[in-house]
Amino acid sequence: MAVEEEGIRVFQSVKIKIGEAKNLPSYPGPNKMRDCFCTVNLDQEEVFRTKIVEKSLCPFYGEDFYCEIPRSFRHLSFYIFDRDVFRRDLIMGKVSILKEDLQQYNNRDTWFQVQHVDADSEVQGKVHLELRLSEVITDSGVICHKLLTRVLECQGLPIVNGQCDPYATVTLLGPSRSEAKKTKVRKKTNNPQFDEVFYFEVTKPCSYNKKSHFEIEEDDVDKLEIRVDLWNASNLKFGDEFLGELKLPLKVLRQSSCHGAWYFLQPRDNGKSVKPDDLGSLRLNVVYTEDHVFPSEFYSPLRDLVLKSGDIEPVSASAAHVLGEVCREKQEAAIPLVRLFLHYGKIVPFISAIANAEVNRTQDPNTIFRGNSLTSKCIDETMKLAGMHYLQVTLKPIIDEICEAHKPCEIDPVKLKDGENFENNKENLKNYVDRIFDVITKSGVSCPTVMCDIFFSLRESAAKRFQSDPDVRYTAVSSFIFLRFFAPAILSPNLFQLSPHHPDPQTSRTLTLISKTIQTLGSLSKSKSASFKENYMAAFYENFNEQKYADAVKNFLDLISSSGRRDHKRIEQPILLKEGFMIKRAQGRKRFGMKNFKKRWFRLTNHEFTYQRSKGDHPLCSIPIENILAVEKLEEESFKMKNMFQVIQPVRTLYIQANNCVEAKDWIDILTKVSQCNKKRLTVYHPSAYLNAHWLCCKATSENAPGCTPCTGGLPANIQLDIDGDRETERIYSLFITYLCKLEKMQEACGSKSVYDGPEQEEYSTFLIDDPRETYKSLCHIIEAVKTLEQEHAQYRRDKFKKTKYGSQEHPIGDKSFQSYIRQQSEISAHSI
Repeated sequence: MAVEEEGIRVFQSVKIKIGEAKNLPSYPGPNKMRDCFCTVNLDQEEVFRTKIVEKSLCPFYGEDFYCEIPRSFRHLSFYIFDRDVFRRDLIMGKVSILKEDLQQYNNRDTWFQVQHVDADSEVQGKVHLELRLSEVITDSGVICHKLLTRVLECQGLPIVNGQCDPYATVTLLGPSRSEAKKTKVRKKTNNPQFDEVFYFEVTKPCSYNKKSHFEIEEDDVDKLEIRVDLWNASNLKFGDEFLGELKLPLKVLRQSSCHGAWYFLQPRDNGKSVKPDDLGSLRLNVVYTEDHVFPSEFYSPLRDLVLKSGDIEPVSASAAHVLGEVCREKQEAAIPLVRLFLHYGKIVPFISAIANAEVNRTQDPNTIFRGNSLTSKCIDETMKLAGMHYLQVTLKPIIDEICEAHKPCEIDPVKLKDGENFENNKENLKNYVDRIFDVITKSGVSCPTVMCDIFFSLRESAAKRFQSDPDVRYTAVSSFIFLRFFAPAILSPNLFQLSPHHPDPQTSRTLTLISKTIQTLGSLSKSKSASFKENYMAAFYENFNEQKYADAVKNFLDLISSSGRRDHKRIEQPILLKEGFMIKRAQGRKRFGMKNFKKRWFRLTNHEFTYQRSKGDHPLCSIPIENILAVEKLEEESFKMKNMFQVIQPVRTLYIQANNCVEAKDWIDILTKVSQCNKKRLTVYHPSAYLNAHWLCCKATSENAPGCTPCTGGLPANIQLDIDGDRETERIYSLFITYLCKLEKMQEACGSKSVYDGPEQEEYSTFLIDDPRETYKSLCHIIEAVKTLEQEHAQYRRDKFKKTKYGSQEHPIGDKSFQSYIRQQSEISAHSI
């Protein structure tokens, strides 16, 4: 979901690895251990939580979380909770990173000190305020100064204990005076519209003919300040909750008697000093990305250069290969390249070209595709994107069973727990390996066509290069499908969306043993027992030293890499796309009765969208995918509830509330994608609900009135791949501009090799250059396209800087990131002058 700024789309995303916490404070009791979990929050809105790690003061989480951020935010926060014996969640501390500071920690493991959480400091949101100082002549002919304070509205206030009923107090503070006034409470909204005016007498009435009164009183005015406090009206006996404050000295009226601006709310300074107790630390790795995507025509030169990479001879001279050479890690280049080639349907010829080049450079068939090359990373990324649903169908049922059953499978005699039986454990493990091996080797017909086409290409290249090795056509494919696809998915199911969380230590150990065995079974290596470092694994593997296993692997590899396999056979078994608890409004099937809200378990497959009381229950309602006419956000004013969306059907509309903004976006996106090809999709819809005999948005009285707002669209029909080609090209441009120095050094290397045609100089030896002249030509085109785009970005930043007003709704006063931005732009302007 992008924010649009005059044709420029802005995307935000964050990738987080929550590693571990250490030295958390002990529980004040005999046990001392805690059951801890960690949440990820945009400001104070929770968007993810880890599993609970029991009985530890140094919990290891090892959880990864990625999301597109659908709104503006100030802080990325991580809260650590302890679940006590009464199953209450007690907050222990937090790590809070300002948005503008995220870049300094980008993509590196960092230990953060856990800070105290104080109710007075948990603040988010902004307030729009107007002040006016005016002279008033009283009936008796004397003059005084009055201050008009107008509280217009607030945005983005936090929701406390599931509600937000805000009001504001406005106080004039000064030497020996404090005068307070209060707005009305606005119910069930965190974006309240107040528009209330308060008058304060600023100076004492004095004689109208006393000419110098203002000069005399000005110092007194400068000592005054207006304080606006936001509160949540609570029904609890503990009193109303503080939401944030703003202190504004009346000095702001020196230049003009009228002042109006947006302000960020600030924490309350109540004079209490917080004890600097050591609350431990939390290890995090955060990658925050902000893409400013221009209209498509701006990217044509660079996009065309990249997309024709598969046709360039040699492929090492192509733009895509050059990107892999200059990036610090091949993975950086592989992600946007694969997505771009997939979007334009050119992934197979590109991977075939770079794989063929790599095979021709390989000397030993036993090392084929074993390195972290651009080819390997691109195939890994393709399998992750195109094969995610294939993994779900193949592995998820058995992985779920392993996670829930908790059967002991330890076969290392040293690690056996008291009471465990080695033979029983070995039997449990063998049973799991056999079942997983069976579902994998029988899943060939479900393997996505794009993966099969790539495997056919790998097989042909390897067989042609190493004609004397009859097994290389198998090992070239198995090194990806087993080693880099199935085995990692079994080992870390949470990274492949097969389970919501990192598994517990016992389950993780079971999955490790299964993964090692499956990986070796699929490798078809000559001396399999010798491939294990551990004696107990070598002994266990003897159970699988039968020809039927090797035959099953070869049959499977033949099927997924055969040129004859071109059937786009639809998988009859429904693919589970997403599931989870949400709150839905009764659909009004009964003519009378309350249309209340209830928590339900929702489940989406490529066939239907259903909900039920609890997971596993019989569905209460089933909506066939072909009956979904549109999926859109629902305006908050409809039910005074955030994060709502609507699934529009021919007869009635289903209103649903997600748990947070990220989850709402995910559901809207995937429901839209899966229903995109429906023939009767709507082009217009109602952004608000039909209540009290009219639509809240357009006031039309007929429930069947056509919509008043165009539907959002443009998402591809392919439910597996939601790719924005322009956004991926923008990422490729960003990488090229980041490594521009390396591009220019590579250009020098080409010149050096072309002129002297001798041994490579030491400083250029990191680059793979097969044809210096062709590579030099490509580099010239790349650098020209990248520098042209950089000029467009620089102009965009200058224009934005000129148009941006500090104190506006987009950039409230108190926005440190904007102040930093102003300083940067001022320095750039001064430098350019």
